[in-house]
Amino acid sequence: MKSSRRKFIAQLGALGATTGLASIATASSKSTTPKVAPTSFTLNILQTTDVHCQIHAHDELFWENGKAVYRKTGGYAHLKTFLDTHRKKMEHSYLIDTGDMFQGSELSVKTTGEAMIPILNALDYDLYLPGNWEVIYYKKSMQHLLGSLTAPKVCANMYHDLGEGKKGELIFPPYSIWTVNGVKIAFLGYTDHLVPLRQSPNYSKGIIYTKPEDNLAHYVDVLRNQEKCAFVAIVAHLGLSQQIHLANHPACEGVDYILGGDTHERVRKPIQAKYAKVVEPGAFGSFVGNLELQIENGKVVSDRYELLEVDSSKYPASKEMDKLIASHEGPYLKDIQEVVGYSTLPLYRYFVIENTIDTLILDAINWQVTDVDIVLSNGFRFCPPRATADQTGNIPITNGFIFDMLPVDSTIRTGKVTGKQIKDWLEKELNNVFAADASKRFGGWVIKFKGMEVKFNAFGEEGKRVQSAVVHGIPLDFERVYKICACERDGDPDDMLCRFRGVQETENTPYSLHQAVKGYLKEHSPVTPTPPQSAIALDVPATLLTQVSGVDYEFR
Repeated sequence: MKSSRRKFIAQLGALGATTGLASIATASSKSTTPKVAPTSFTLNILQTTDVHCQIHAHDELFWENGKAVYRKTGGYAHLKTFLDTHRKKMEHSYLIDTGDMFQGSELSVKTTGEAMIPILNALDYDLYLPGNWEVIYYKKSMQHLLGSLTAPKVCANMYHDLGEGKKGELIFPPYSIWTVNGVKIAFLGYTDHLVPLRQSPNYSKGIIYTKPEDNLAHYVDVLRNQEKCAFVAIVAHLGLSQQIHLANHPACEGVDYILGGDTHERVRKPIQAKYAKVVEPGAFGSFVGNLELQIENGKVVSDRYELLEVDSSKYPASKEMDKLIASHEGPYLKDIQEVVGYSTLPLYRYFVIENTIDTLILDAINWQVTDVDIVLSNGFRFCPPRATADQTGNIPITNGFIFDMLPVDSTIRTGKVTGKQIKDWLEKELNNVFAADASKRFGGWVIKFKGMEVKFNAFGEEGKRVQSAVVHGIPLDFERVYKICACERDGDPDDMLCRFRGVQETENTPYSLHQAVKGYLKEHSPVTPTPPQSAIALDVPATLLTQVSGVDYEFR
């Protein structure tokens, strides 16, 4: 056996003399000095979130010196230039997006998200987390869309539903590790476990969500003690209140940072909680979060965070990205850009209590469906502002902007409820926004309504926030039956309307939200959707820009 082996090696040597293998063998036999990894270096983690398919530069609202100021920001072609510029300056960089990348524009709706795939891939992301709106086209499409992205995806609390409440395997891996010069940086993913309640129930059918606390400590132990990671970050789409709550939870011990999303908050200085620091980098591609880590001898010795503005005038559009976007948007561009009306006021959706966008929608629904007492609309946050006038002197409203405001063209639905039901519903909705226990905050802003005026204490006692409520000038009568109107949600039971349970005599109208808005604009343009102060908080200003309190944070 040994003789045969020696014979084979001799033959191989002879063969090598004529094929060049000998030179390889000689080279491999030479002693070489192993490359020594540097002991001191810098890492940069770049984050976007909640872009909501806003592929072009847009007006963005900034709160400066107590008033709204608008500047052009974002747009994927500008973001491409921004990222290329900054990454060239960085020693080692890692780009993540923490969700809501497939919902929010007409192009995304018309192509069921497909047009976003090549655009996102062209930005060279390193990691993704699914947001609460990734289920907009249902589970199978979510898997297809995210699976078509070239970078890894993580989420430790989304499971396949095997039926009857039985949990299957995780849909995505729970974490990903970035290794640089032998130093491991961990990213552990968690999305909003309340998706089945916040979104239309059918969107997430087939998925079971769990609270981050259910398995967080386990994965932190794995990453710290088994994988020997020098830094552990949670990539999250939970909302700033929930992320601060999690950072104060004992299960979060061992986590360094929570890189969050969902509530479109602009954290410029990390919020230090008991166990971890929390940040969130705005929305619509207007900002990129930059977390810089200094590494010394395998350990993170310092961190520095900044929120960078994607100023579209400072970062010219990438020609290659512009061309890519045009190739996918082209077939729909005429319809997207068609002007269907005008506003005399900037259209925005940033204030917690009332906004001009929601006022426009409520006015339109009430114009379309007149035989109701109260019109309701969800407290959405998505949709960038629109503040730039055209040659008419007014602000154009396009088909595309209607999709920005209302990506889901839901059917308008009516039903009947008692005054007591309205009071209980109001208390529940206000607690969803302002609960003292941040873990009970549901996401979204105050529900919007027309036909009713409510005064309340935002940070009052649970169940006792409402101080007065009148319907068309008459105090709310607990015994009276009122007719309400809102949009139908896919999968809600017949007796539910706008998260309002126990609604009687529900009936779908022949109209959709888009039909109502377009019809209203056709007859009333230009509109002046001044917030009517239907909801008045007695303990906070009407210009409240965040539901977060008790920490060192200011939205601006």
